[in-house]
Formats: sequence, structure tokens, C-alpha cells
Amino acid sequence: MRGYILRRIAYVLPVLLGVVTVVFLALRLIPGDPAIALAGEKASAEQIEQMREALGLNRPLPVQYIEFIGRLASGDLGRSIRTGGDIRQELIENFAPTIELSIAALLIALAVGLPAGILAALRRRTPIEYGTMIGSLVGISMPVFWIGLMLIYWLGARAEWFPLSGTASVGLDIPARTHFYTIDGLLTGDFAVFGDVLWHLVLPAITLSTITMAIVSRMARSSMLEVLGSDYLVTARAKGLSARTVVLRHALKNALIPVVTVIGLQLGALLSGAVLTETVFGRVGVGRYVLNAITARDYPVVQATVIVVALFVVVISLVVDLVYAILDPRIRYA
Repeated sequence: MRGYILRRIAYVLPVLLGVVTVVFLALRLIPGDPAIALAGEKASAEQIEQMREALGLNRPLPVQYIEFIGRLASGDLGRSIRTGGDIRQELIENFAPTIELSIAALLIALAVGLPAGILAALRRRTPIEYGTMIGSLVGISMPVFWIGLMLIYWLGARAEWFPLSGTASVGLDIPARTHFYTIDGLLTGDFAVFGDVLWHLVLPAITLSTITMAIVSRMARSSMLEVLGSDYLVTARAKGLSARTVVLRHALKNALIPVVTVIGLQLGALLSGAVLTETVFGRVGVGRYVLNAITARDYPVVQATVIVVALFVVVISLVVDLVYAILDPRIRYA
């Protein structure tokens, strides 16, 4: 198992280096000049050149790349051109709420989609299967922003069950320890803060979970149907094992392998979907942060955000590979 883990980690490093290189070059080859954006369009040529020198943009591209790799290796993501703040600290403050929203959406998707898909496979050609498939089709087809607006209108404005927008109530003092607001509320023992933040999280998490929920349920159904027709399950039934034992101990474990793949891919997709959801619900997150950076041509923030997201996705892929080896030991020996 240790050798398998080391091999997978070795595969990750070239991918990260390639992502870093592509991001570095792409942001410097697109039209426009950050020095002009920061100095202002009415700035003189001398002022623009001074700004370019201060940002290090007048140096040869290979020199900029080597310096960038060196800073990145030491954990220095640079400073924002727009705010002048440390990008690493700003990313922590803005990325944590987005990850919190994505994880909440994934948990909802798994809690609903996985049992629904398995039940649809076990109850073939029944209203349960037809209802699950129709619900999955609707979930995939509906735009996330439209679902968010409908939930805001019906459950927020009309029923007044949930808040309409925001990460927390106005004026609520949230202790910033981890910047995961629900965790911060628990760590301080302030359950009023925890409850308020959690209540604001419900509608955005449901909105973001719909597509993932539909994909997971469809994949769980198709994978379970394939496994249920396997010879070893026929043998297990012939030995007199109960239907519950056959499904839970033998079928489910093998059926989860394709589902784990989908979950890993969807967790990365949830981060991009969270940007739109955060905009609809007016939540704090990395979406608004990187949008402001793009508008101001704050390329250090843009490249740092893309690299952190890429690292997050690569780590998820690594975890998925390790889960494969746990679910099916044959994979680690292949």
C-alpha cells in the first residue's frame, strides 16, 4: 500500500508543475497590462514604467517564472495589486466559506442521491425507479441560478422559512478562527452563531447540490444494476444469503467504485458552481474575490486562486485513487 501511495504522489507532481506553468504563461500572454490598470489610463508613460518595474513586469519572462516558482515553493503567493494584502491570507478568508458550501452541498447530494440510485436499481420498472430517473433528469436540466432564485422566492420570501441572502445575519459577530463559519461557531461554543450560519447555508447548499445529486443517483443506479447481474452475486444468493447481505456486503462495495470517481470529479465541479451560487445568495466566498481580481487585472490573485483550486482538485484525485485501493485491493497490485 505504501508503494502505491508513493507512486500516486509521484504522478501528482508533474501535473501541478504543468498547471503552474500554464497559468503563469496564460495570464501574461493575454491582452492588457496590469501596470496600466493599476496606474490608471491617464497615467504618463513614466508612471506606467515605474509601476511595471515595481511589479517586476519589466524583467525577462524566464526570470519572472523562476522567481515565481521559488516564491511558490516557499508558500509565498505574493501580494494583491488591488488591495496590497497578502494573497495567502485573503485566500484563506475567502476560500474557506466556499469549501464549506461545497462540502455541505456534497453531503446533501450523497444523502439523497446515493440511496435513491441504489433503491431505483433494486426496484426496477417500478414507480420508484421512474420517479428517481425523472427527478435526476430535472436536476441535471435546471440551471443552478434558476433553482436558487426559486428557492429564495418560495422558501425565503413566501414561506419565510430561510433567510434570503448572506452568509450570516447582519450585525452578527462571527469569531474568525478557521474562517469555516460553522466550525468557528462550534469551537467558541456560540451555538447562536452556529445556528444562524447553518440556517443561511441551507438554501445555497441545496441549490448547489442538485446537479451532483442527479449525477450520483444515475451513476449509483447504473453501477448497481451492472453489479447485481454478476455471477458471484448469483452464487451468493444460491448459498442462501439474505437479500440484505447480498446487497450491502457484496454488491454495494463493488458498485461504489464508479460512484467514487463521480464524487471526486463533482467535488471539483462544486467549487466552480459555488461561484454562481454565492453570487445569487450574496455570500462571502472565493467567487466574488476572484471576480474583483479579474476586473482589476490583479493577475497575482488570479494565478494564485487558479493554482490553489488546481491543487485542491489534484488532491481530491489522489484521495479517490486511494479509496479505489481500499474498495478493491486488486487495484493497488495492478
